[in-house]
Amino acid sequence: MNILAMSAWLLGGVIIGGIFLLIFVSLAFQYIGLYLQAWVSGAKVGFIDLVMMRFRKVNARSIVINRISAKKAGIEISTDALEAHFLAGGRITNVVRAMIAADKARIGLTWDSATAIDLAGRDILEAVHTSVDPKVIDVPSAEGSKKTIDAVAGDGIQLRARARVTVRTNIARLVGGATEETIIARVGEGIISTIGSSRTHLEVLENPDAISKSVLAKGLDAGTAFEILSIDIADIDVGENIGATLQAHQAEADKARFQAEAEKRRAMAIAQEAEYRAEEQKNRALVVLAESEVPKAMAEAFRKGNFGVMDYYNMKNVISDTEMRSSIASEPTES
Repeated sequence: MNILAMSAWLLGGVIIGGIFLLIFVSLAFQYIGLYLQAWVSGAKVGFIDLVMMRFRKVNARSIVINRISAKKAGIEISTDALEAHFLAGGRITNVVRAMIAADKARIGLTWDSATAIDLAGRDILEAVHTSVDPKVIDVPSAEGSKKTIDAVAGDGIQLRARARVTVRTNIARLVGGATEETIIARVGEGIISTIGSSRTHLEVLENPDAISKSVLAKGLDAGTAFEILSIDIADIDVGENIGATLQAHQAEADKARFQAEAEKRRAMAIAQEAEYRAEEQKNRALVVLAESEVPKAMAEAFRKGNFGVMDYYNMKNVISDTEMRSSIASEPTES
């Protein structure tokens, strides 16, 4: 029984040891393959370093492949530098390819600058490609809602323009430099300013290149990650007569204002007429009041002997004669 028990324990130990040995051999074979690949490529990576990468959660294959690529291109990048950038969340493949492209294009790009740009969130590989092969930016952007840059010349005619800006990435200003949106905004502002300063829209249509020269001379790429190579007016059309529209609106406003002033004067005249009529009625009332005193005065004169009967009849005759003459004068004459 003891022999059988010992045999079972021995068999179990051999099986477990075999499993561990198999796992070790498979892992070792994996790292041996990477080690040999780096060694024969002239970009040697220590075997222990490869094993430790697994514990540091580093993709050993990516480190080896990128180190080999850089070495074959004549660029020396240490394993520690590649690991540090990988652990920092960088895209080591993009950075290595960008450095290779920059080296071939004779663009000064160091490892520190490339990793800083990559960690800043910029696509360093695209930046190098744009530095070698300039990029064309549409103004306004094709993705925006506006399709043209609208501006009004000095004669009030609206012009609608589209431009194409050729830019090249400035690697030195890539970190902290403004993006394409700033270029689009500045060029659009420059086009509006140039058209607005023109006396007539015909000047702009006759020489659209003047817009490009004027805008390009403003140094719009300052503080951006790009260098503007050229600004070309792709299209320019005549829009509305904004000046005439504004004049029409001004005329309508003036008309409404004058009508309001006339209505104000009319209302004042009506009010003044009403005041005059009230004054007239007041004066009439005073006359009637004064006339009512005449009989009293006559009666008083009769009592005092200052006014006789003949005097009274003479006065009545004069009044009758006056009324008759007024009646005759007011009758219409026959033609």
